[in-house]
Amino acid sequence: MATIAPTRPGVSPSPPRRTPPLHRITVDEYERIIDFGVLEDPGRVELIDGYMVDKMGKNAGHSYATKETVKALDRRLPDGWTSRKEEPVRIPKFDEPEPDVTIVRGSDADYRHRIPTADDVGLLVEVSESTLSQDRGKKRTAYARAGIAVYWIVNLVARQVEVYTRPVKEGRYRSSKVYKPGQQIPVVIDGQQLPPIPVDDILP
Repeated sequence: MATIAPTRPGVSPSPPRRTPPLHRITVDEYERIIDFGVLEDPGRVELIDGYMVDKMGKNAGHSYATKETVKALDRRLPDGWTSRKEEPVRIPKFDEPEPDVTIVRGSDADYRHRIPTADDVGLLVEVSESTLSQDRGKKRTAYARAGIAVYWIVNLVARQVEVYTRPVKEGRYRSSKVYKPGQQIPVVIDGQQLPPIPVDDILP
């Protein structure tokens, strides 16, 4: 005699999994996290567009270009300006990057108890290889929006230096120029024209 298997109740398909929304943090929140020692190695991250981003490791070429850029700029800086290497710049509300080189108003003593803001910056430099898309993307947008007057990308991929000027609040630079080996990069701090730097002096 045949038997009829009981019918199974219908099973509804599982709802599609959705990625939970990410939470952006402000510069104030980020600095509290750093100050409270929550991160095991705070030196490995920086705040970009409200998110903590791991900093990439630096190879020999990156280290060389960064050091030579600092040396070349230090020889040309007018009184009242100083250089900082891989130190934070506070760009409220959602950015606290750590550029490879920053030229700021004043002396090191002026920043014993505070982080420089965009208003303190005369020139900012990113030495770029694996981070090129970020340095041309979110970082460039943040720097332009904050009014950083002069932004350089020392592009190790294309072996050139990209100079961005005339920032606008919408987050872009109205002027950009590329300097190749054999050419000289103009150095302008707070509107003051200083001796140019040969591209060959800072590329590895």
